[in-house]
Amino acid sequence: MKKQMLALAMSFIMRPKVLLIDELSLGLAPVIVGQLLPIVQRMARDGVTVVLVEQSVNVALTVADRAYFMERGEIRFSGPTAELLDRPDLLRSVFLAGGDELTEDDAGTARADYVRPVDDVAILAVDGLSVTFGGIRAVDNVTFDVGTGEIVGIIGPNGAGKTTMFDLISGFTPLQSGRIMLAGKDVTSLGAAGRARAGLGRSFQDALLFPELTVSETLAISLERFVESRSVFVAALHLPMVYDSETHVAKRVDELLEFMGLAEYRNSFVRELSTGTRRIVDLACLVAHRPAVILLDEPSSGIAQREVEALAPVVERLRDEMGASLVIIEHDIPFVSGVADRLIALDQGRVVTTGSPSDVLAHPDVIESYLGTSSAAIARSGGTE
Repeated sequence: MKKQMLALAMSFIMRPKVLLIDELSLGLAPVIVGQLLPIVQRMARDGVTVVLVEQSVNVALTVADRAYFMERGEIRFSGPTAELLDRPDLLRSVFLAGGDELTEDDAGTARADYVRPVDDVAILAVDGLSVTFGGIRAVDNVTFDVGTGEIVGIIGPNGAGKTTMFDLISGFTPLQSGRIMLAGKDVTSLGAAGRARAGLGRSFQDALLFPELTVSETLAISLERFVESRSVFVAALHLPMVYDSETHVAKRVDELLEFMGLAEYRNSFVRELSTGTRRIVDLACLVAHRPAVILLDEPSSGIAQREVEALAPVVERLRDEMGASLVIIEHDIPFVSGVADRLIALDQGRVVTTGSPSDVLAHPDVIESYLGTSSAAIARSGGTE
């Protein structure tokens, strides 16, 4: 995200006649977005024509006088931005299956009945995680645990060490100190593949899928570890064991398509999907491995506001129906505070505070270093009224 901020700064310094900004709020902490909005508004007052592509209706309403709403390559609305509020059919537009059936109460509803049992053994426990890059302490003695069936949100400024912490937990970056326990087993010495086999799933900020494959083919590839016969000779002859294996994979693909609400996209190519639907496909690939713990790195990044709302029930379904625990890095405060049982705030590689979403979001250090005071930036996917 530092590259994104640098590119914006270079554009501001150039003082162009026309400035094109592609998703101003993408992947940025609310406090940063809150600092950028007045700069964009000031440039517009100084005579610069600003064209902003933005998923957040709240951010768009703050800076734009006029809006064009596009869907599937067509302009479906043009006019004063404020009039978008009178078009719920556009604001609620989404390409996820079943999205139109969701109500406001369904989207982002917190699990109010979750209470961590006193004697509950943590499904994931990290103790004293630390790593240093070039003299900079990126993650500094981070300790926390996640209970069975718990959803934990991770928030913090850009550069706070959130993604690096995920890299340490999932095994993509070697630990310099600390220990990681998964379902009571010490997995510190295991690599990324070993931790995945032990029940740890992890997504990345960018869903890197094969664009020329269909959704069904993508899910089938994600199930490769469950293919019993790997002999080319046996496959060429299509012996019974190969047939049985293919039948098992096909059945599992059907189950995943149904479970994740992707049935209508079965034969769609990945390149044809919206960003939000691609993220659901990426998440389905994780679910295919039946993980006990899922690490999600900014799942709402770059997707439409209605898609964020449709994502919340999907996350809750993973916990309620699959029994998975989830740890979610997220800048979208309404989304993460709505689905999380508990929040952990990081800053400069350290845990600032942890607790219920309301307590963490009211913490003065969190407000100062991360949230800021811009209501549009904080509630980027919240209600517009």
